[in-house]
Amino acid sequence: MTTTRRLQPAAILRWLHPRQIMAALDDIDATAPSYTMSRPAALRRVFAVLACISLCLLLIHYVKFSNVFVETTALLSRWQDLPANHYYMILRRLGFLELAGYAWWTAWHVVGYLLIPALLIKLLWKDRVRDYGWRWNDTGKHWAGYALLLSPILLFVVIASFNRDFLAHYPFYKQSGRSWFDFIAWEALYLCQFLCLEFFFRGFFLQALRPAIGANAVWVMCVPYLMIHFPKLWPEAFGAISFGLFLGILALRSRSIWGGFFVHAGIAVGMDVASLVQQDKLPSVFWPF
Repeated sequence: MTTTRRLQPAAILRWLHPRQIMAALDDIDATAPSYTMSRPAALRRVFAVLACISLCLLLIHYVKFSNVFVETTALLSRWQDLPANHYYMILRRLGFLELAGYAWWTAWHVVGYLLIPALLIKLLWKDRVRDYGWRWNDTGKHWAGYALLLSPILLFVVIASFNRDFLAHYPFYKQSGRSWFDFIAWEALYLCQFLCLEFFFRGFFLQALRPAIGANAVWVMCVPYLMIHFPKLWPEAFGAISFGLFLGILALRSRSIWGGFFVHAGIAVGMDVASLVQQDKLPSVFWPF
């Protein structure tokens, strides 16, 4: 079993020193299952993982958008000999067209970030999906590290909430403040996407590559993780570099994705709430109609 060292709050700042980061990666490399594969097996594992990662990111990037959703509803309508805008108009009349678009967005993240990697794990490697970060394992031992990541970002969120660009950008679902139903439904979709994202990058990506390339899996993971943040505001994209690095180290130490998920959940909900509060748009009713 992988050994881990408990992160004490007093040692957190020392842990952030670049030498300590490299020492942490060395420690990961020195413990199983790092470099436990033969060179031929490692070569095939790296190929399979990176091919899967590329396919999933490509699929999500081009299929997740609401215009593809609208085109799909039109295609479905024509198959049923209905007007092309039949389902579009129903959703618009019900007042949930935008929310349905985000449900489509989340569904494709589930497919690309969760289902396809899970099929690879089960069918090709004959492994258990739950062993790729779904267990709690040593997450509790590293609470201080996760708290260190979350706390300053929440402070930054509060400061950024006074900026007009921030208010225009968050929440993504612009009717989040219409009702508590809208807010809860949106946050459920948003957090589901983050849970799948954590499994993809800090579960599947890291745990699958670690036996082949050890702690180098963290550096490899950080590159596509940064790139998926390019459409966002530049401070968030810039922060994804160090954020991905620290979450990767913590995920390998804890052998779990749950700490990273709760950090993401705290930031995501915090940004949405901060924006709604600043705009005086917190919901006042449960149902919008």
